[in-house]
Amino acid sequence: MPNFTPDEVYTFANNAILPFWALLLILPRWIGTQILVHSVAMPVLLGLTYVWYFATGAFFGPGVPPEASFGTLEGVMAFFTIKEAVVAGWVHYLVFDLFVGAWITRDAARRGISHWFVVPCLPLTLLLGPIGLLTYLIIRFALKQAWTLDEAA
Repeated sequence: MPNFTPDEVYTFANNAILPFWALLLILPRWIGTQILVHSVAMPVLLGLTYVWYFATGAFFGPGVPPEASFGTLEGVMAFFTIKEAVVAGWVHYLVFDLFVGAWITRDAARRGISHWFVVPCLPLTLLLGPIGLLTYLIIRFALKQAWTLDEAA
């Protein structure tokens, strides 16, 4: 971001996302949560941050090691020797983990699953992404025998 160091953007993104998670955890049905967390505001803000880093050379350009590529593990690891690429990757996780956490909360409410069952899934989703989603899907199946991700089902 213009005039911000990668360290500052990393700190801002981490701190900016936490209130959204707190709302999902503590006040999932509050109108403010519906407006803030289930809107496009945070995904757009963090998405633009990602686009900025991508467009300004975090994944291409003179500072990117020649071995960097998306075709091999070593190539991907080479990208993450660049601070801007690490911040972009972290922002990527923050956006998608919040999206999944918000979906879990909405899906549980839609299916009549008590929020108390969702509470342990949310920190797991924030910290360990797929483990939080898997935990929720197991709970969801145990309580509602729901395997499909179809929201109309």
